[in-house]
Amino acid sequence: MLDISFIRDNQEIVAQKASQKGYPVDIGALVKLDNDRRLLQTQIDQLRQERNQTASQGRHGDNEQSKGREIKEKLSKLEADLKNLEPKYLQMLRSVPNLPLEDVPIGSSEAENIVVKTVGEPPQFDFKPLSHAQIGETLGLIDKERAAKVSGSRFAYLKGDLVKLQFALINFVLSELTSPELISRLIKDNGLNLKPSPFIPVLTPALLKTAPYEASARLNAEEMTYKVAQDDLWLNASAEHTLCTMHMNEIVSVDLLPLRYIGYSTSFRREAGTYGKDMEGILRLHQFDKLEMEVLSDATSGLAEHQLLIAVEEHLLSSLGLSYQVVNKCSADIGKPNAHGVDINTWFPSQNNYRETHTADYMTDYQARDLKIRIKDNDGKHFVHTNDATAFALGRIMAALVENYQDESGHFAIPEVLWPFMAGITRI
Repeated sequence: MLDISFIRDNQEIVAQKASQKGYPVDIGALVKLDNDRRLLQTQIDQLRQERNQTASQGRHGDNEQSKGREIKEKLSKLEADLKNLEPKYLQMLRSVPNLPLEDVPIGSSEAENIVVKTVGEPPQFDFKPLSHAQIGETLGLIDKERAAKVSGSRFAYLKGDLVKLQFALINFVLSELTSPELISRLIKDNGLNLKPSPFIPVLTPALLKTAPYEASARLNAEEMTYKVAQDDLWLNASAEHTLCTMHMNEIVSVDLLPLRYIGYSTSFRREAGTYGKDMEGILRLHQFDKLEMEVLSDATSGLAEHQLLIAVEEHLLSSLGLSYQVVNKCSADIGKPNAHGVDINTWFPSQNNYRETHTADYMTDYQARDLKIRIKDNDGKHFVHTNDATAFALGRIMAALVENYQDESGHFAIPEVLWPFMAGITRI
């Protein structure tokens, strides 16, 4: 969430930027609520001081006892008023989105996102390319029919060598991102002034409690997230949700920064409203596996870390020989906690189009303020800056590989960088 002091001092621009992101919020009402809250707190503090002074004088006459009761009654009422006001205040404060950075295009939908660059050439086929769903089902690698019988629609069994391909991708990513040499090269090639700290692999929990999920500004109950009945738990919708909350209520040593994590988790999403091509195969399932990057840094390096994560995404896709587009997302599409957002779309031959496979989000200190993740240095305590980005959403990237590396026989090749992790399999 934003600093309420900043909101008070910049009401007009906060309201304007919130509207540009599609979040019309009543900043005036929030500021009034904050004024009421601060007034109550001041009155409570004064009464507590008065109560302590009365108690320290040690008088027990009728007047003193009557005054003590009067203070107690007033204090009790004011404390109850403040307790009742706090949830409404917090809800309103959390409803204010992060402010987009200056280079974020102003737009009302993803149609106004801007393609920054296209890398690589889509493959040319002398036959009509099949979809990954057609190939996967024919080869017995994807079984959605039996999964529907067991779990309902939008689930899948992945089988055989496709499972080996998924684990090859996982091992490839871990070998790359835990290499200080690779991180150093990407930092140098992109002109960044950052430490070459490698990524720390993390297996994250698949469940989150409500409080940290809400504080992360990622809980989207209506469109995305599954609630576990009878428990204060939600199914993780992506690994970064349990990564960004990992250091909640902590003061992180500045010497440890940047903290770069590569997290693996099975993720669950309702995906309400999905239709068309996304219903085919394994592009959008209710359950999928994902490798996600998360970075905690100081304020001075937060934007550079965002740029590094995008460079990592490009490196991974280029290593697989896939054609992709880098997209600067507009204000309405970057998301509530984001100050900047980039998508990377990968070529899908069966759709003759680039489809989103990666995203990179820079949240400044928006998440950290609510999660209370701070660092302490010579200038005092400060909130960390957070970044997250996709390494691989494994279903989507496998779908892209199947389609881009297919041949006329309905089989597909394995990119050479994955051969060391495929136990001799070079074609499926």
